Amino acid sequence: MLATEIIAREMQLPEKHVAACLGLLSEGSTIPFISRYRKEATGGLDEVEIFAIQQRFEALQELFHRKEYIIQTIESQGRLTPEIKERIDAATEFAVLEDIYLPFKPRRRTRAQIARENGLEPLARIIMAQNCQDVEAAARRFVNENVADTEKAVAGASDIIAEWVSEDETARERVRNTFRRHGRVASRVVKGKEEEAGNFQNYFKVDEPLQRCQSHRYLAMRRGEAEGFLRVGIDIDDDRMLARLRERFVRRNATAASAAIVEEAVRDGYRRLMRPSIESQIAQEAKEKADDAAIRAFADNVHQLLLAAPLGARRTIGIDPGYRTGCKVVVLDANGNLVAHDVIYPTPPRNYTVDAERRLLRYAAEYDVEAVAIGNGTASRETERFVRSIRFPHKVEIFVVSENGASVYSASKVAREEFPDEDVTVRGAVSIARRLMDPLAELVKIDPKAIGVGQYQHDVDQSKLKRSLDATVEACVNQVGVNINTASRQLLSYVSGIGDALAANIVAYRAENGDFRSRREIMRVPRLGAKAFEQAAGFLRVPGSDNVLDNTGVHPERYELVKRMASDAGCPLEELVRNHEALAAIDLNKYVEGDLGLPTLTDIVAELEKPGRDPREKAAEFAFDENVSDISDLAEGMVLPGIVNNITDFGAFVDIGVHESGLIHISQIAARRVSHPSDVLKLHQQVKVRVISVDLQRKRIGLSLRDVGQ
Repeated sequence: MLATEIIAREMQLPEKHVAACLGLLSEGSTIPFISRYRKEATGGLDEVEIFAIQQRFEALQELFHRKEYIIQTIESQGRLTPEIKERIDAATEFAVLEDIYLPFKPRRRTRAQIARENGLEPLARIIMAQNCQDVEAAARRFVNENVADTEKAVAGASDIIAEWVSEDETARERVRNTFRRHGRVASRVVKGKEEEAGNFQNYFKVDEPLQRCQSHRYLAMRRGEAEGFLRVGIDIDDDRMLARLRERFVRRNATAASAAIVEEAVRDGYRRLMRPSIESQIAQEAKEKADDAAIRAFADNVHQLLLAAPLGARRTIGIDPGYRTGCKVVVLDANGNLVAHDVIYPTPPRNYTVDAERRLLRYAAEYDVEAVAIGNGTASRETERFVRSIRFPHKVEIFVVSENGASVYSASKVAREEFPDEDVTVRGAVSIARRLMDPLAELVKIDPKAIGVGQYQHDVDQSKLKRSLDATVEACVNQVGVNINTASRQLLSYVSGIGDALAANIVAYRAENGDFRSRREIMRVPRLGAKAFEQAAGFLRVPGSDNVLDNTGVHPERYELVKRMASDAGCPLEELVRNHEALAAIDLNKYVEGDLGLPTLTDIVAELEKPGRDPREKAAEFAFDENVSDISDLAEGMVLPGIVNNITDFGAFVDIGVHESGLIHISQIAARRVSHPSDVLKLHQQVKVRVISVDLQRKRIGLSLRDVGQ
């Protein structure tokens, strides 16, 4: 079966759309480009679906390569039959494929292999036939210099039978399905490690169905096992499983002597060989499933974080709060350039509030500051309270901003290149201010794993995580679009078709020649060819271009079409843009032709109505409760404002301004049943929560959204 057929069947998509998608990918088209500009070919597949198709196709390619190797290996042994080849060709899972291959796999010196070398395989066949009346007499014929007596002969033959049992495809599939359907996750604390394993006390004694074990719980148990605190396994009813295997291998009319030997061999083959192998396989499946769930949750959080509401091009003061070392202050112009920096000491132990206020007022007046961004780390509440007490001479909006990852950025190569003459404290404060102005542009400079919105991100498959996060960042950047004249190299590198090398070339060209004046000029960038231009152009914006379409999401390949629309509407192109009446009057069916259909035409009109629109909301001010700044200030029943700062499978964490985030368990999100917290909540969402529990010793806060008016 072809990969296209398999993917179409598994994802329940038309085969022609899957084929078109794979064809475009093979030609070098990117996922954002296909999703945005090739809707007719793919039937409007979105980026998530295209990414899934790409991943499954690559997995199937690995499977096909493995099939080729297995067929060659079996053929070289002279044992390949049409029936075996047909079964190999039909396999769509690695587990099934490996079961077929198992009897043909080159063997190490197992007990069964040694028995074969000693000539005991014929005896094993005699016993397995289960019609021998005198097994000992039959075994006597196989006693030799390597087999001391009949007991050793029967034992060797039993080892061979045990291996046959363990390699039987049908038996393995039965055991595997039993593990999948009825397996139970068992976790126990390692004796003597109870105190050290305090963080894993919820998993000291676990026995729950594998099918219902949530991904975050399974990953937590696996972490506890990796750290030496827990023993984790997957159990099934072994007695019941053995009974089913006996039904398969022990014949009803078998002689008593041979039946007893086969029954014992079945037990040995299951317990010593088959069960450990399949349990390990099922554990790996469970881990991969948990990884996928955690990666999806992390990617969704990163997506929301990157598309968080930007303040926009506003003159901003950034403050990285602190106590003993003071608060690092930076002033940025509307383009995010550093124009001044300082250190103030409005917090304990110095409490130089008068001097700090004087300095901030001077910066606000001198640079006509419009906003203040305060990091949410150490001393954040005290600093926020101090800044809000200042009477600025004009309106200044005040925001508390997540500083997760700011320290990572400040010590990075990117930060050193941007600010070679500044220390890490200044760079960190700059990052805090910039992520208020434009979270997307700033956060692309930081490894997504460092921005504090993950769930066991260090325990999952790291290559799979990186690929998913890279795709997420790429999707966000291209959804928003990029101003080619102001974007950093890091931001440009995520634009469809660009990458690191071309991004560096664009920045170098811009530095040497000044701002780009049109999209066509982009093709003058060294090594940026026609394919890269095709993939990137629609996502790059050129404000101030003579062609108004250069600052929209309309692809250059459709410029002539838009000119024809304007001509048919009887107005210049510039007047068609934002002309809602004229655009509404266009009969799109008139322009349907070839590979151009209504989906693309509808997108074009939407772009013309709001050229260069930013899909993100605008940042809104927020303030924590002034009476609460430490976990000790909390009491059950309090209703407080908060900001959602992380979403997991089991709930959402909310910053309520006390340094420790509180947890809204999924059961406390709504009165109705909620499938996943993200169905109700979004990152950076402002909420009102009720405190339902406070554990000062463990620094844990329980919150609820139920019965709280939002």
